[in-house]
Amino acid sequence: QVSPIVGYILTGAVIGSTLGLADAVDRHTLHEVAEFGIVFLMFSIGLEFSLHHLQSMRKDVFVFGLFQVVITSAIFASAGVYIFELSVKSSIIVGAALALSSTAIVLRVLNENGDIHRPYGRHSLGILLFQDLAVIPILLMIAIFANPNTDLQDLILNTAISGIMVLAILVFLGKYATEKFLGYIVDTKTDEFFISAIILIVLSSAMLAYVFGFSYSLGAFVAGMLIAETKYKHQIEADLVPFRDLLLGLFFITVGLQLDFGYLFSNIFLIVGLTAIILLAKASIIYAVIWYFTFPKRAIKTALALAQVGEFSFAVLELAKISDLISNDLNQLMIAVVVISLIFTSLSIRHVRTFSNILIPERTELSHEPFISASISHHVVVCGYSLLGQKVVKQLKNKGIAHIAIEHD
Repeated sequence: QVSPIVGYILTGAVIGSTLGLADAVDRHTLHEVAEFGIVFLMFSIGLEFSLHHLQSMRKDVFVFGLFQVVITSAIFASAGVYIFELSVKSSIIVGAALALSSTAIVLRVLNENGDIHRPYGRHSLGILLFQDLAVIPILLMIAIFANPNTDLQDLILNTAISGIMVLAILVFLGKYATEKFLGYIVDTKTDEFFISAIILIVLSSAMLAYVFGFSYSLGAFVAGMLIAETKYKHQIEADLVPFRDLLLGLFFITVGLQLDFGYLFSNIFLIVGLTAIILLAKASIIYAVIWYFTFPKRAIKTALALAQVGEFSFAVLELAKISDLISNDLNQLMIAVVVISLIFTSLSIRHVRTFSNILIPERTELSHEPFISASISHHVVVCGYSLLGQKVVKQLKNKGIAHIAIEHD
């Protein structure tokens, strides 16, 4: 089965190259709109991971993520300097861009097949979250390279202050205002009000983070985690799916718009060869990091899931090109490599467990407990909280039986 993501990318490429519409569309503006597909995706992922979950994932984020980004950036930057004879600044930027993986593809597929709660899914999410955090110093680095007279100390101080302010505002609103606000909306018994309120919360949190110099998706993820503590999380998740999928489709169309078929066909062997080397090198680095701390099979799954180059590298490379830190030819080459790696990953990531079983047939770890995504188990589910439902729940409470009641109102 071919992933829809491939269809979206190829659609964008056809629109851009054969219909001559690429220049008629403001790519930057369209990309800004399309990026909200990732925003809604990160918000829905945040709904699955409360602050308690994030605390339990600190090793995935700050150990696995840190090692992956630093080691991958350093190796690719060294290759740029010593093998491809690029300048040091260009090599560092390209190395940092190649260290990023695709949040949009990986998390979407892990969500669809339920692997987000498996150990390799948690490792993948943790590394992707750290990569989102790493975008901040990468953008700061480009600003410093473009203007060597920039005061580094002031930049770091301002970024730290901005981060604290964003977190404080989101935590305050999430803890004290959001649930009451949603309660008032639910009392109106109007579905479109509820959906509009959720979209307002997602976009507001994303814009708040962006105004303070962070990525849209990071703000949306934090907002999702805070709302995960409320009783509305499941209804919110269900209502957001159509918007998320529609905007993600638009995002991948804009990815395809950046692909130049003429350049691709004239340099096809260089692009395919370079893509294969990058995928293999990145997978090897991720495998080594996860294998050192966990198990070989889990390491292979994580490595295969995150081997591609991520969509945010487009923004990093474009900003570097505008700042005259990389050439237009190098930028076009990197864009082609990124798109090919995204297409390859969207086809292969669904079969990660199959590939890992082929590479390592024997079991390298034993799971003694089943994977569960809820905080309780062996409980009764009461469908409907009418008078009858309330009587059932009362009896369950009296008998001390764990239960959850589901009610549309």
